[in-house]
Amino acid sequence: MNYEPKKYDLLLGITGFSDQLLKNHFTLYEGYVANTNKVLALVKEMTETGKASTPEYAELKRRFGWEYNGMRLHELYFGNMVKGGKKMNEGEALAKKIIADFGSLEQWALDFKNTGTMRGIGWVILYHDKARTNADQTPTNAENAGKLFNVWVNEHDVGHLAGATPVLVLDVFEHAYMIDYGLKKADYITAFMNVIDWGEAEKRYKS
Repeated sequence: MNYEPKKYDLLLGITGFSDQLLKNHFTLYEGYVANTNKVLALVKEMTETGKASTPEYAELKRRFGWEYNGMRLHELYFGNMVKGGKKMNEGEALAKKIIADFGSLEQWALDFKNTGTMRGIGWVILYHDKARTNADQTPTNAENAGKLFNVWVNEHDVGHLAGATPVLVLDVFEHAYMIDYGLKKADYITAFMNVIDWGEAEKRYKS
């Protein structure tokens, strides 16, 4: 069974992102989907033909994380944007948790933006380290469970928090912004902040 690329044409026309930038980005994402399928097929073939002890097999296994995460992170990134943006509901669990962990929504946003403007390529991810149960195995209150972190992920497969859930994902590879913003990465991040679908982020937090 192959992975199929998802369609994000509904984002075309979104404020702060040219259609050319988005179309290029969609094509790049589709390449990760295609390469994920290719790597899986090659690994299966090499396993079935007794080549699992070869250097080529080992390199394919190492490559899989890059291609797969490239596919999934783009889906999370496109999936947490919407035309016009969807405002955060400050009465919902995610907003309350952000305030509890960062002090205020403004402090969280500042930390998120500062992480994104660091030198280098990668991703910024608001991660939720879920604590599903207390010591006595009773469910915890969602607003108090675990902790939120703004995390820099260098490349697709380096820097993820094991067991944590991506709540909000920002792509800060050059291809995500240079056509429209050149080297002004901070302006791109501001545009992204204005089109966040906080309803989607809330669902990820509660899932």
